[in-house]
Amino acid sequence: MKVERIVLASNNMGKLAELQAMFAPLGIALVRQGELGVPEAEEPHRTFVENALAKARNAAQHTGLPAIADDAGLCVEAFGGLPGVDTAYYATQFGYPKGDDNNVKALLEQMRDVADRRAALVSTLVAVRTPLDPEPLIAVGRAPGQIAREPAGSHGFGFDPVMFIPAFGQTFAQLPPEVKNANSHRGKAARQMVELIRERWL
Repeated sequence: MKVERIVLASNNMGKLAELQAMFAPLGIALVRQGELGVPEAEEPHRTFVENALAKARNAAQHTGLPAIADDAGLCVEAFGGLPGVDTAYYATQFGYPKGDDNNVKALLEQMRDVADRRAALVSTLVAVRTPLDPEPLIAVGRAPGQIAREPAGSHGFGFDPVMFIPAFGQTFAQLPPEVKNANSHRGKAARQMVELIRERWL
């Protein structure tokens, strides 16, 4: 199969730049779905893999091109894996406006008296050749760590300032971007996905 372009089922510029760099060696161009007029997909599911699949199918359906989608979030051990798929809206459950800073604030408040700080950032990438592809490619990346007691560092976004990585003795937001990307949940998932595409599609 000749693959030259893949639609990225996201309009997040940060995500696009991160993934474009990783897909460059395959000679494949990633195109943001917004540039092709693809409407946002519904994400009604409770798992990352089902939401990512719904987004990828929607983009493939509207463009006739292969599509890739990512669904990611924070899974906190003490909360049974939540907020999970609701990560982006976490703060709104506690009366705060949606946003990264408020998410961090709400999480630290909810975990004030929680001793078990274990958590993982999880990224699930799903790629389909067509909307009806019976064999979607699925790659999962996981970055385990602990929720820090207070934010530290100025890089990254989301929960990076409170995601403490024991192997580095720092939060993701304190690490240089290239170190973070090499060890992040999205970085791990993207590297797996590049291998899967090379092996199965090219």
